[in-house]
Amino acid sequence: MKPMGRRSFLAAATALGIGAGVSSHAIASAASDNKKTPEKTPDQNADKTAEIYQRDRDLPFIGTEETFSTPTLLKLNSINEDHIAFLEEIGLADLGQRRIGDMDAGGLDVQILSAHTPSVQNVPGQKGIDLAYRLNRKLVDGPIAEYPGRFKAFATLPLQSPEAAADELERSVREDGFLGALTNGHITKRYLDHPDFEPVLARAVALDVPIYLHPGYPADEIFKILYSTTRSNYTGEFQDYIFSGSGYGWHQEVLTQCIRMITYGVFDRFPKLKIIIGHMGEGLPFYYERIVNDMGEPTENSLKKPFEQYFQDNFWVTTSAFPQTELLDLLLKFISVDRVMFATDYPFADIRAQTDWFRGVDLPREDKEKIAFRNAEKLFRMKVSVK
Repeated sequence: MKPMGRRSFLAAATALGIGAGVSSHAIASAASDNKKTPEKTPDQNADKTAEIYQRDRDLPFIGTEETFSTPTLLKLNSINEDHIAFLEEIGLADLGQRRIGDMDAGGLDVQILSAHTPSVQNVPGQKGIDLAYRLNRKLVDGPIAEYPGRFKAFATLPLQSPEAAADELERSVREDGFLGALTNGHITKRYLDHPDFEPVLARAVALDVPIYLHPGYPADEIFKILYSTTRSNYTGEFQDYIFSGSGYGWHQEVLTQCIRMITYGVFDRFPKLKIIIGHMGEGLPFYYERIVNDMGEPTENSLKKPFEQYFQDNFWVTTSAFPQTELLDLLLKFISVDRVMFATDYPFADIRAQTDWFRGVDLPREDKEKIAFRNAEKLFRMKVSVK
């Protein structure tokens, strides 16, 4: 297969960032998704969706998974110069007027910022500690100060140094008003259920702030086993990275981490720990009944609560980059509407397409307010300024 050129790369490279799919236009998507009233014609369904959309045009929105980068992070976490060029082109490192303009155009009142995966998780020692601090302070001194009320943030943590990571979490929450932390997959082949990270979990509980589990790329051994081939005519320069990332692997990786945390007793040791996952549950709605049915019996003597109870007690889920009504309906079948929050996955997904989609979703106004902003206000103890 020929090497991928710049044009092809720019067409495909969204998947190499944090984005998890291309959203469709809101009203058309919601209309086609509405299968609940088969006696109605498509035109009638579209009319109903449009009516709901108009009713809820005034919904405020808090975006709970919104990504940024810096020149340092772009160089650290990009595959090559074309990848950097693409990320610059979509505005990943823009924390000023372009981002604000996109938020205003889509009606997104607040973005909760988080650093581009894998953030500083591959940077060990003092270098990683210093870089995490600089990234956090860059947000405080930059967009948070320059656009009051429009930006909040999850802390970047130097997780290869767990005690330092716990200290930076506390500093950023207490001094800078950060809302918690966001992690990106495995940390040198360890997940958060590993004993090394208990200082971070304990500090999050003491501060009463959540940890957002964002995906990260797999360890090299896993990448080679699951996401690559020796058949050169069936691969390409970026295909395998996409396959291991947003094309499939990321979502399985996060769900696996969630199951590990339950199975290996994290929430028994830290019963008040709050975990957020994105992308409409990272496959959890599809697998929910299978997981809880099959994992319930083998863990009933080792865990303090029924397996499924941990999903209800310790997890929140965001809609990031999955503006699909049938997935939201399935998620709400298993997870309380009080635990679902809106997100866009900007700039890898279009803000307006997703706010428009959600305005047209057929849910009671009270439930839509919970998802759009009220659940985030409650979890993060913040208030969105309604225009």
